[in-house]
Amino acid sequence: MKYFVDEGSIVREIWGKADTILFIFAGASAEFALNKAVDWLYFTGKLPADPLGRLFSTVAYARLIVFSEQNEAFHSIDKITAIHKGVEGNRGAQIPDWAYRDVLFMLIDYSIRSYEVLERKMTESEKAEAFRTFLQVGLRMGIKGLPLNFADWETMRAEHLQENLIKSDFTLDLYSQYKKHLGKARYYMLKQVQIMVVPERVNKLLSLGSTSLLTPVLYAYRLMRFFHLEKILRNAFLPKDYKAQIVDLDMNQI
Repeated sequence: MKYFVDEGSIVREIWGKADTILFIFAGASAEFALNKAVDWLYFTGKLPADPLGRLFSTVAYARLIVFSEQNEAFHSIDKITAIHKGVEGNRGAQIPDWAYRDVLFMLIDYSIRSYEVLERKMTESEKAEAFRTFLQVGLRMGIKGLPLNFADWETMRAEHLQENLIKSDFTLDLYSQYKKHLGKARYYMLKQVQIMVVPERVNKLLSLGSTSLLTPVLYAYRLMRFFHLEKILRNAFLPKDYKAQIVDLDMNQI
């Protein structure tokens, strides 16, 4: 059986832990709020009604693809493409190619950033492997203008961060919804995780701050992981409505 991502790949290690996926989600939730095409996410009304659920489903779908057999992964990618085409048809306009690339670039970048915060520095070859995995997703979706190697992706990623982000009324509304759905304590924690993982440009636009107060908690997490107790700490902070879904993301639940 041929899998979309080879067994033993660093990408499977990244996306096989709920903790890493939560950090990816945190980074993506910050950048989604700043993207100049975020109005597309508001078009159906589903994002402002359930921002955590919609963003979480995007990340969970990516994780499903990573662990799928190749043909199943292609089917899932084609389904995503069809959903977007349906939204375009309903609105009578096309989602910009750069907006598709932005979402793909987020998955690549936050995969790397989150793993490095929680685990260790990745090698250049491992980073390139993460890039190639999501490049295959983009190519299957027919996204135009994709970089074909990791070095070109780094250049394009930097350009996109400068050109395609803006703090808008959508940004303020999304963060208001995050706070409403998470509650004050978990909303505060979300922002502290975002400080750890987002690029400087994103941090600056959101005025998140330079130092995360969760850094000592991260040290405690690593210590507890040594004793296989880290899930106790993580689960204590999870929103009740999403706890079961998040716990199911661990690789041993696949």
